[in-house]
Amino acid sequence: MKRIALTAFQVLLTIAIVWWVFHDPVKRAEIGQTLARANTDWLLIGLAGYGFVEVISAVRWQILLRVQDLHLSFRRVLSLTMIGVFFNFFIPGGTGGDAVKMFYLVKETPGRRGMAILSVVVDRLIGLFALIVFAAVLIGLKWEWLHTAPETGPWLYLALGVLVASLLFLAATFLVTGLGVVHRLPAKFPGRDKIAELAMAYNVYGKAILPCGAAFVLSLLAHIGYYGVFYCAIRALASSGMEIPTLAKFYAIMPIIGTITSLPISIGGVGWREKLFEDFLGGLLAATAGVAVAISSMGYLLTLAWGLVGGVVYMFYRPSEHARLRTIRAEMRELEHELAEEEIALEVGGTEKRSQPAKRS
Repeated sequence: MKRIALTAFQVLLTIAIVWWVFHDPVKRAEIGQTLARANTDWLLIGLAGYGFVEVISAVRWQILLRVQDLHLSFRRVLSLTMIGVFFNFFIPGGTGGDAVKMFYLVKETPGRRGMAILSVVVDRLIGLFALIVFAAVLIGLKWEWLHTAPETGPWLYLALGVLVASLLFLAATFLVTGLGVVHRLPAKFPGRDKIAELAMAYNVYGKAILPCGAAFVLSLLAHIGYYGVFYCAIRALASSGMEIPTLAKFYAIMPIIGTITSLPISIGGVGWREKLFEDFLGGLLAATAGVAVAISSMGYLLTLAWGLVGGVVYMFYRPSEHARLRTIRAEMRELEHELAEEEIALEVGGTEKRSQPAKRS
């Protein structure tokens, strides 16, 4: 019921935000005119660029799978990656794709269910850490410039708050893992299973320095490529009076927008993304509202196109019978709980072993 209520809220809020952004007929006319004069060469570069991003994501995931001696062909890994992209676009919440990837990966690796789930968890963790590092560097370099428009300040601090909270969460779970106290958390402690799952992920991947380092570098490249899609949209649609940003300026803006739109407010960030582009491109680059919204919408559509490709891949993917999304989520929750209990049991066993007095010879 909570999930249904949240989804209903997101749908209604998305509709309201979209109406708010697009209801002005003058703005709609400007959007249409902007799209009509689009430079198709830049749009094709952006489209191809996002396809390359997903290839990078598949390579990163395959590296993490091999750490645990899980060997799938690159074609299979890329197929699962594209299926995840499809579900991330069309399922509210932003993590539906991960659940589906876990489900079908588990079917591909019988007997290694826990290891399969951990690979997806670590893949997401490394991507988040790469985003935090990327945002910290670029925002720091362009800090004064980002404050030159009054409307961008609140958004900047909101994004920083989310990123700092994410970093603190990662640090806290890493500390809890290092101290070996996950098993002391009350059974009803919020997020206990997730914390235990992360603890196992840290323990399993903590010594795989080179593969995790390679995955981190690939994550940075993936972020650069994803944001580059929107840069191509700027180059394709920018009006004559608008400033074309340098890459440093542009890449300082995008982590802020990406972080805020990742919050489960609207479906896929639709509406919020357009509002943020209005404020940032209007305040910092002198873009009109219609041009800013057209750029945002075009960048989103270029990525959405690959989500549709993922849907086609899903239609022809036959490792087993397709399952209902409700079944997938229920099975993944059960498996993640089992994985968490396994980590807690291992931790309890290690604590008891250390507490036993040494035998005298």
